[in-house]
This record gives sequence, C-alpha cells and structure tokens, in this order.
Amino acid sequence: MSRPTKLLYRLYEDRLQASLDPEHFPRHIAIILDGHRRYARSFNMSSYTEAYRAGMRRFEDVVGWAEELDIPAVTAWVLSRENLDRPAEELDPYFDVLVELFGRLPALGRRYGLNVKFIGSLDMLPERVVIAAKAAESACDEGERRLTIAMGYGGRQEITDACRDLVLELAASGVPAEDLADQITSERLANHMYSADLPDPDLLIRTSGEARLSGFLLWQSAYAEFVFVDVFWPAFRRIDFLRALREYTRRERRFGK
Repeated sequence: MSRPTKLLYRLYEDRLQASLDPEHFPRHIAIILDGHRRYARSFNMSSYTEAYRAGMRRFEDVVGWAEELDIPAVTAWVLSRENLDRPAEELDPYFDVLVELFGRLPALGRRYGLNVKFIGSLDMLPERVVIAAKAAESACDEGERRLTIAMGYGGRQEITDACRDLVLELAASGVPAEDLADQITSERLANHMYSADLPDPDLLIRTSGEARLSGFLLWQSAYAEFVFVDVFWPAFRRIDFLRALREYTRRERRFGK
C-alpha cells in the first residue's frame, strides 16, 4: 500500500471512529477468527503457517483496538472441536503458531491490562499447547480487561458440560433424583457455563463471509448482534472493526421483545 493510500485510510479511520458514540459501544465482543486457509490459498502461499502467523498478529491488533476504545471484554474462537479432525499437516503448524502467540501474551497482558482465560476441551489438545496456554493464563491473571480464548471449543459441548456439572452439584447437595428436573433452571445452567463470570456478548463478529455461528457461544449469544464480514481473518483491518462497531451502534437491541 502506497504512502498516500495509507494516509487516506488513516483519515477515513479517524473520521469513522469520530462518528461512533462510545456510550453505545458493546461491553463484550465475541469474534470467530475464520479464513486462514482460504487466505493462504488466495495468495498462493506455500504453506498455511504464514497465514496463521498473520492471523495471530491481527488478533493482537484487535486486542489493542478494543483497549483503545475501552471495550472491557473480548472472546476469540481460535480453534473448534471439529477443527481437531483436520490432518496433522494442517494442525501441527497451527499449534506451533498458537504456542508462539501464547508466549507473547504476558507482554500483551502487561501492555493492555489483560486477564486471560482459556475455555474449551483443553484435554484434547497437544501437551505443548496446554502448557503454553496455562503459563499465559498464570502470567495474565490480574488485569481488569478480560481476554477469553476458546480452543478445542464446541457450543453443544459447553451446554452438555454445564448440565452435567449442575446435576452433579444438585446431587451432591442432597437433592433427590426425582426432584432434579425441577431444580434445573436457565439461571443455574448459566452459572455453569465456561465463562459464567462474564456478561453475555453484545456483538459477535465472524470473518471470511460465512454467515453462521458454527456452534460458537450458543447459550450466550441468544441476544447478541451479529456482524458477518467478508474479508478473511488475516486481512481483517481496523476499518473493518470500526465498521462492525458502527453497524452495532446503529441497531436497536430488542432482546427478543
């Protein structure tokens, strides 16, 4: 991109941001980072690794953009349970890139005041990925700005786990088997979701032009506003982020009413 073009983009970004009302910004944004492999193929890359690295750099950018706009919570889906069925030649480079990212999270956490949490079926992931994730989580546990990273995550599995945990809790408290069903409420189930300490997302963004959730935050996204962006995740720009926020602020949220 030429210098004049960069300047025009920057001017447009500034104008776009100035048009947004911070009073109507979402407090929690959920993002599906989709399109790494298609991005690699569109640029005839020799491997997916370069696209994965570009995507994780963009992920770090988005964390910074959210901090700049004082958005206190971001949840990012970096790997689904279904993704784990892909061949090793696709997964292993991605795992390596995730380990690299997690190694940078402590510095990112100090810079932006992050409290990092991981959700999903971490037991299904390679040991090196889990070790790196846990180390990042331990190093970023005091910030006020929440960053949740979902990997090995499936929305149906989360609801299943929440039901199981609630039933076990009720049984342990002495509730008779015949009374269990009466004790299962939406409020109690919500308390057993992976991120029960977070408010539900206000805005959910998915890149790559796919207009579906694919199971992401099925319970929590019931009243979220969805914005589907055509660009592949590694090509997601600050302009795209600001446009998604503009779309969100223009909508009237009804919460099912």
